[in-house]
Amino acid sequence: MFAALARPALFALDPERAHGLTITALARWGAAGTPFAPSLPDDPVEIAGLRFRNRLGLAAGVDKDAQAIAGFFGLGFGAVEVGTLTPLPQPGNPRPRLFRLVDDDGVVNRMGFNNGGVEGALPRLAAARRRTGVLGVNVGANKDSADRVADYARAVARVAPHADYVTINVSSPNTPGLRDLQAQPALGELLAASDAARHAAGGRVPLFLKIAPDLDRAGIEVAVRAAVDNHVDALIVSNTTISRPSTLRSPNAREAGGLSGAPLRALARAKLAEAHAMADGALPLISAGGIDSADEALRRIDAGAVMVQLYSALVYRGPGLAARIVRGMAAARRTEP
Repeated sequence: MFAALARPALFALDPERAHGLTITALARWGAAGTPFAPSLPDDPVEIAGLRFRNRLGLAAGVDKDAQAIAGFFGLGFGAVEVGTLTPLPQPGNPRPRLFRLVDDDGVVNRMGFNNGGVEGALPRLAAARRRTGVLGVNVGANKDSADRVADYARAVARVAPHADYVTINVSSPNTPGLRDLQAQPALGELLAASDAARHAAGGRVPLFLKIAPDLDRAGIEVAVRAAVDNHVDALIVSNTTISRPSTLRSPNAREAGGLSGAPLRALARAKLAEAHAMADGALPLISAGGIDSADEALRRIDAGAVMVQLYSALVYRGPGLAARIVRGMAAARRTEP
């Protein structure tokens, strides 16, 4: 039904406008109590002391301002990660900044952490306490910040009381210089400050770290070691890529920004394998990038992930995708010998 009716109507609109309308619709559905939400089997997993009702999470970047938390849980996600939120509001990069790669089932974005700021989102995060899943909050630094480490610490401290986990996002390609924070000594300093901030906030909310798929093996090793040394609780592998596979056919393929969706799949698999080898069981891994089916999700679990996240596949497969993946994963696990 989505492919026949809703998708053509949404694809007739500018991508960012279509995205905004989708968030509004899910927010209203959530406010109404998510009537007719699918009934799904439990397939629980535990990470950092948190019990997830299933192994599928919504990746950050979809619900940037935490507007539709209940709606996304209603679709079937076991975890919803909102953001990226920055300490101060910022408009992001000039439009157009979001592009469909229809021939490739992909997306390119150069949004630039557009969001209303941490303070604006806090009331919605607090109101989301009554929910049926794990709530993550993804945080970043403001583009023009003079002290990005302080930005992360401030954001962690503010959202920690309202989040089940907080993700440190140093892997977006759309804020100049942000990915430099994945290298030492900057990464160690940033994670140490974030660790201190969560304790100062009155508790020990789990910290996750999200890395880029464009890191080489040495870069992944640096990230893993820094994460372990600074008490990070899980590693998300990975964000969007600045690389462009030669197989891309869509006219928008050469737009600047991060590439996600199906064209990221092979690279995401490879980086998960590298991170799994580097971590050697010391750090739980969450895989993201190109996941659009239960089969692909299970492939990532078999490759060392304990959980998966998706975003871009919703553009092409529709809101029912989450429930299909959850059911497929649970059914496969029930038939395991």
